[in-house]
Amino acid sequence: MPVDHYENFPVASFLLPARLRPAVEAIYRWARHADDLADEGDASIPERLADLAAMDADLDAIGAGRAPAGPLAAALVEPIRRHGLPLGLFHDLLSAFAQDVTTTRYANFAELRDYCRRSADPVGRLMLHLYGAVTPRNLERSDAICTGLQLANFWQDVAIDWRKNAGAARVYLPLDDLARFGVSEAQIGAGRCDDAFRALMAFEVSRTRALLESGAPLAADLPGRIGIELRFVVLGGLAILDRIEAAGHDVFRARPTLGRADWFRLLSRALRYRRLFPAR
Repeated sequence: MPVDHYENFPVASFLLPARLRPAVEAIYRWARHADDLADEGDASIPERLADLAAMDADLDAIGAGRAPAGPLAAALVEPIRRHGLPLGLFHDLLSAFAQDVTTTRYANFAELRDYCRRSADPVGRLMLHLYGAVTPRNLERSDAICTGLQLANFWQDVAIDWRKNAGAARVYLPLDDLARFGVSEAQIGAGRCDDAFRALMAFEVSRTRALLESGAPLAADLPGRIGIELRFVVLGGLAILDRIEAAGHDVFRARPTLGRADWFRLLSRALRYRRLFPAR
């Protein structure tokens, strides 16, 4: 659970109804390509932004009833039409990917939350549209889950995000939180986990857990396969937070991950999910 490349899309899941697989696969391929344009390869910043702008222009073409130039966008035309998918959600994703190219720091949690609103929340909203389960309450809880998953990913990858962006290391920990707990960027670069860093991570994990738990009843409300899928997603995100805590909040020595035994444990918890997170 939260790992790289938009795994919130349950592309390979046996729980995904066959009728929705073509749409989910088309959305996933499009989103993954955009994510790779922002993060992978040796392209310059202007080249990355130009490629993302071309994808944005394809969305405008779809909205105007014209054929998009890119084949990945062309594959979106039928799912968007059939399921009434809002183009704004795709534009939001591209906006977040473009921000990844140019932004490596977040002054406060409000800025980070806004990024998650565009980089993570559209995933859950698109799935709700595909399943025909869009209500204001469902959207609110889905946003809490998706942002929580994105944040859990950031906290498990503090060291990785610093290392993999040589010369422009990303720090998703809000700068005002760093200052509040007395943690410097140099300390993150050095991979030093002291009491100050543990206190910072405990705060971030607690805030993230509250978000996930506030959205968790959605998975108890939703019936059938989407409910089961979402239970595993929520429980996986919470398990990552548990793993960070079990490591003493030291994400430098090893990336907190889940293994096969964890998935069997999550299956057991999924069967008891409605007692853990009652529908409301």
